[in-house]
Amino acid sequence: MSNDPRCFRVEPALSRRDWLAKAGAGFGAIALEALLAGERAPGAEGASGKLDNAPSPTAAARPVSPLAAKPPLRAARAKRCIFLFMEGGPSHLDLFDPKPLLNQLAGQSLPDSFGSVLTSMGEAKAPLLASKRQWKQHGQSGAWVSDWLPHTAELVDHLAIIRSCWVDGINHSAGVCQMNSGAILGGRPSLGSWVTYGLGTENTDLPAYVVMQDGGGQVVNGPRNWSAGFMPAVYQGIRIQGGKEPIPNLNTPEGIVDAEQRGKLDYLREINARFAKAHPEQTELDARVASYELAFRMQAEAPGAVDLADETEATRRLYGLDEKETAEMGRNCLLARRLVERGVRFVQVYHGAGSKWDAHSKLEENHGKLCRASDKPVAGLLRDLSQRGLLDETLVIWGGEFGRTPMSEKGDGRDHNPTGFTMWMAGGGVRGGQVLGATDELGLRAIDERMHVHDLHATILHLMGLDNMQLVYRYKGRPERPTVNEGSANLKLIG
Repeated sequence: MSNDPRCFRVEPALSRRDWLAKAGAGFGAIALEALLAGERAPGAEGASGKLDNAPSPTAAARPVSPLAAKPPLRAARAKRCIFLFMEGGPSHLDLFDPKPLLNQLAGQSLPDSFGSVLTSMGEAKAPLLASKRQWKQHGQSGAWVSDWLPHTAELVDHLAIIRSCWVDGINHSAGVCQMNSGAILGGRPSLGSWVTYGLGTENTDLPAYVVMQDGGGQVVNGPRNWSAGFMPAVYQGIRIQGGKEPIPNLNTPEGIVDAEQRGKLDYLREINARFAKAHPEQTELDARVASYELAFRMQAEAPGAVDLADETEATRRLYGLDEKETAEMGRNCLLARRLVERGVRFVQVYHGAGSKWDAHSKLEENHGKLCRASDKPVAGLLRDLSQRGLLDETLVIWGGEFGRTPMSEKGDGRDHNPTGFTMWMAGGGVRGGQVLGATDELGLRAIDERMHVHDLHATILHLMGLDNMQLVYRYKGRPERPTVNEGSANLKLIG
């Protein structure tokens, strides 16, 4: 295995001082103190208890940030990633995966030949629900896209549409958790945290990993979705929100000048450094110290990153900022472009926060509204990245935690379907203009080129120059990997 520390990351080892301090109820530290006392020169310690010649926090050389940019483990096709997460589970059967047989059998029960089916709401025997969409083939690839996504349809030759995705989580909590972390239970680092750990950031004045969500709602599981899990908290995502203060608590309080704030931060750093030295296992403190320093730098950098005033009217229209329905998602997509343009490594944009894509009933009303709100902004993002020469090095991903069933629920909705659904990728080394994989004749299960969430994550990491089996963080003696020792990159997706 490589000598790269990312391939064999270990927890901080105890120094002799720490071992003596913690072993034998701490009595070893008494002997250590006696030994050190003999090594000190007389008068070396002042009345304050500090060494007189110790440098001040301001003068001391700052440690290398754990978020400093690192070279990829292999040749990278993408430098940055934008994950557009349609939370709640968009229906592949009504967007990207037409099933003529579904309409033919509408109103009937699922044929016995499809075997037993477990659904979250127990609707396995409910009548099949026809899709009311109009379907057309688009682009040179001839990919099928429904009339709900007319703007995305114009760009199919840039997309790799994956029709054979599957996951293990059958409910929203498990599904969203697994699509983010690879596991249906919380506690593991999110994909964005693994990318940040493996590659760092290109701009140390902005967060390496940013999360945005719309509508004032809360994504299922909340901040756990962008948690660093068992890794140091410095790798977790930072949420940006709307309003005059997009990054919470970032604005400088009125009446406080930079020099005053810098002095407070230096004093806090000195106090925290003493505590961190005595408690190296508490990485949350390191993250807090780093966040103070990052916040100070961001007060100069972040306002420009999130201020859309310098965007042209043409760009605003491209994202739909001039229309009420598309303005919110348009703003988040435009912010995503501005952030990756400035070197942010991983940006996640949630649409329909609070499981709004979860159409257990009134599918037509639900998906119709959400598609109108997101289609133009998503297409605008792809066009804008392409026009600026950013798409080739920016991987864009679209999808949710699962799809929807061919069986109906409540007469006009669909239940959760984790066994077969659609996602797509674009840019960042992806070979566009292709449809990969397939579900069965009714869109219930993935049957060809099946891609589990671990395979999806492995492919994303591969495109970004990382290897899902070589990228390792050792935790409690166990070598932890981003895809839980499973999954492989699908090279057919790579151009």
